[in-house]
Amino acid sequence: MTIQKVITLVFFLTLSSFCQGTINDQSQFFVLMKKSLTGNSLSNWDIEKPLCQYKGIGCDNQGNITKIDVSGWSLSGQFPNDVCTYLPRLQILHLSHNNFQGGFPKSITNCSFLEELNMSATSLTGQIPDLSPLQSLKLLDLSNNQLTGDFPLSITNLTNLVLLNMNENRHFNAWQLPQDISRLTKLKWMILTACKLHGPIPVSIGNMTSLIDLELSGNRLVGKIPRELGQLKNLKLLELYYNQLEGQIPEELGNLTELIDLDMSVNNLTGKVPESISRLPKLEVLQLYHNSLSGEFPAALANSTTLNILSLYDNLFTGEVPQNFGLSSALLALDLSENQFSGKLPPFLCNGGKLNYILLLQNMFSGELPEGYAKCESVVRFRVNYNQLEGRIPEELFTLPHVSIVDVSYNHFSGPIPKTIGSAKNLSELFMQSNRFSGLLPFEISGAINLVKLDLSNNLLYGPIPSGIGDLKSLNLLLLQGNKFNSSIPESLSSLKSLNYLDLSSNLLMGSIPESLGELLPNSMNLSNNLLSGPIPLLFIKGGVLESFSGNPGLCVPASLNSSDINFQTCSHSYNHKKTNNIAWIIGASVGIVIVGVILFLKRWFGNKKAETEHDDHSLSSSFFSYDVKSFHRLSFDQREIVEAMVEKNIVGYGGSGAVYKIELSNGGVVAAKKLWSHKHKHSVSDDQLVLDKELKTEVETLGNIRHKNIVKLYCYFSSLDCSLLVYEYMLNGNLWHALHGGKFVLDWPIRHQIALGVAQGLAYLHHDLMPPIIHRDIKSTNILLDIDYQPKVADFGIAKVLQARGGKDSSTTVIAGTYGYLAPEYAYSSKATTKCDVYSFGVVLMELITGKKPVESEFGENKNIVYWVSTKVETKEGAFEVLDKKVSDSFKEDMIKVLRIAIRCTYSTPAQRPTMNEVVQLLIEADPCKFNCCNMSNKKKIDTEEVINKPKSIYDL
Repeated sequence: MTIQKVITLVFFLTLSSFCQGTINDQSQFFVLMKKSLTGNSLSNWDIEKPLCQYKGIGCDNQGNITKIDVSGWSLSGQFPNDVCTYLPRLQILHLSHNNFQGGFPKSITNCSFLEELNMSATSLTGQIPDLSPLQSLKLLDLSNNQLTGDFPLSITNLTNLVLLNMNENRHFNAWQLPQDISRLTKLKWMILTACKLHGPIPVSIGNMTSLIDLELSGNRLVGKIPRELGQLKNLKLLELYYNQLEGQIPEELGNLTELIDLDMSVNNLTGKVPESISRLPKLEVLQLYHNSLSGEFPAALANSTTLNILSLYDNLFTGEVPQNFGLSSALLALDLSENQFSGKLPPFLCNGGKLNYILLLQNMFSGELPEGYAKCESVVRFRVNYNQLEGRIPEELFTLPHVSIVDVSYNHFSGPIPKTIGSAKNLSELFMQSNRFSGLLPFEISGAINLVKLDLSNNLLYGPIPSGIGDLKSLNLLLLQGNKFNSSIPESLSSLKSLNYLDLSSNLLMGSIPESLGELLPNSMNLSNNLLSGPIPLLFIKGGVLESFSGNPGLCVPASLNSSDINFQTCSHSYNHKKTNNIAWIIGASVGIVIVGVILFLKRWFGNKKAETEHDDHSLSSSFFSYDVKSFHRLSFDQREIVEAMVEKNIVGYGGSGAVYKIELSNGGVVAAKKLWSHKHKHSVSDDQLVLDKELKTEVETLGNIRHKNIVKLYCYFSSLDCSLLVYEYMLNGNLWHALHGGKFVLDWPIRHQIALGVAQGLAYLHHDLMPPIIHRDIKSTNILLDIDYQPKVADFGIAKVLQARGGKDSSTTVIAGTYGYLAPEYAYSSKATTKCDVYSFGVVLMELITGKKPVESEFGENKNIVYWVSTKVETKEGAFEVLDKKVSDSFKEDMIKVLRIAIRCTYSTPAQRPTMNEVVQLLIEADPCKFNCCNMSNKKKIDTEEVINKPKSIYDL
């Protein structure tokens, strides 16, 4: 054997040994993966298979693993360290949408061949190391995490980067874009939204001419928009919204001839919109809302053939909108609200047949509604309120198949309300208040079965209130005040179990108050200033809501309740005498009927007693065992007790989803049971009722597994074809609404702060500690329960999402969960619930705790709420102190002001400016009045549309 052959043999033996060692090392890494991570998807890795055949694994021709993609596998645990010690040839590492503990795996920086690193939405915390060694990296996505410390400016050394995404990392230290960011000349996607970016936009970005997508939104950028951005000839998407940019929009942006989407909303921009931008040949989306832009409507936009979304709301635009606007392009959404536009409405907006949103409110438009709007079959939201429009509403407007919100309030419209209102099967909100509508309210309105909010106040309507309104089972707001209705109050209104606010004041209503209306308590109602007569039902007197009946001289209260502070007459003796005679007559007739009935009954009873007894026992057993029972805690009670105690005398209230019973158990304990409205309710049609379907069962099981001291405990639920029950822990002190507004016991500030902090901690748990987060959707004081020590527990969360009013098989309506006075303002534009909607509602609850007032009171002004009232008071320190509840000790004023500041932040009109619930918890802890032992106590609104530019997920997409 020659020396050459020996050397060759040794080489191949060494290479074989190396390859075998590498394969063994690779296998060892997957053993580590299975040890350190949990998740069902790992079962796809069968040890009998070769590594390169594992799901999510890729290899080169030599068997080296070059790719790991476990995105969305719902893995949890800690990703193994030293990944590239085991997999030295790794090029692609995709770990997104998992739940990893710990910080960024620093050993990844040893992966010298790595080209793609995607760890978005993996719950990463801590700091990012120096990334400079990753010179091959082309794609870096660390978005949607909780990274802290300094932003990794070492990215400027990664000159091969094509995509950089650091979106939604709000815990970085404040940082600025460096001038040398322009070294990244190959970068096409730069997404730095909501990552604590401060300072000016460097002009050097103008040299990054490969950019297709530049997103710097949700930060605190200041200064002017650099005109150098006009050099980005390939740019398709430019998003700078939610910053503090100022000055005029550069004319040079008109050079971005590839631009499709431009959004510079929510800044401090001034001046006119450059004509050059209006003429961009490919522009589809232009959003400039919430700035201080002025001048006339950008006229060239009327000639655009590509524009689908235009949002200019909340600026200072004036003049008329071109009458040909909408003729040339198929608009999807138009929002010109809160400007000073005037003249007639453009008649051809719906010409393209795709328009979903017509939002023209709070301008000075005049004239009549164009007939063409009534043929806009694609429209979902139609809002022209607060203008100077007149004439009649086209009847066909209510027959549009998809419309969910119609708001024509605060105009000069006249004529009758069209009978076609009964055809509005998908309509959820109708606002027609403060116009000149006259005539009868058509009984056909009962056909609008999905109505949630109805406001016809301050018009010229007369005649009876249609009893069919009682069929609108989803209604939670009914405002008919300020008209000339002159009938009695329909008994059917008491069947509106979802109703949160009822106002029939300032009409000519007569007759007695139906006792059944008391079933709607504790929700707000106003029947003042009518011609009602007779006694006020005891339920209202006990509920402490007598002020709701003022201005009705014919009303009276029993003599035993009359006092100097009640402005009602005592019920007369003649009334009581007449009532006694009536009762005696009824009793006499009843006795006669009973005697006849007893004789007939006894005749059959002696012969059938045994058979009937057996039948009753069978019925009870059958009724109970027909329930499907799901328990979430170890139960110390017999479930049969719950079913047998569901009788009328145990009802303690009604919620939007059903009756609530207080059930005293044989073991001495007490629970609360909510009976959800059945789809076999005798007054309804099954398709229109709330049912416990599979979606609700899934939701209830999620809620039943929640464990938190400030979340009400769900013991179990029962479901059957006839009815469904939820069994909760019972709260001795009722709800916060009664505690604040019932007048029985004054809550001092330390207890109120304790309640606020507990609720905040419960919501923070729902929002931030659960995957996926749970959005409450209906935070209000009646949904905050108090135990014996006034510790709060949040109730009724999540259920609102899935208790739906069925509008038929083809219905596309989204029922909006929430309560009048607590709803975030963005619900005017989108019914999509977010955690920031909960934050807003919590801010309203804070204001209730601080002021002692209800969310809606007459002193706030017509159609104004507590948020508006507080905002008008806090401009001065004296005004701020004025809103504080006078019943609270003066020694806590400064502490209350601290929490008032938190409440104001929570109720900012812009969702992005509201704090998270985690932040609110910290702020409330800092505002603790007992922190120093000084007290002692017992205990973008962006319109939703498809993404114009898809973000690449891999180099192959690039």
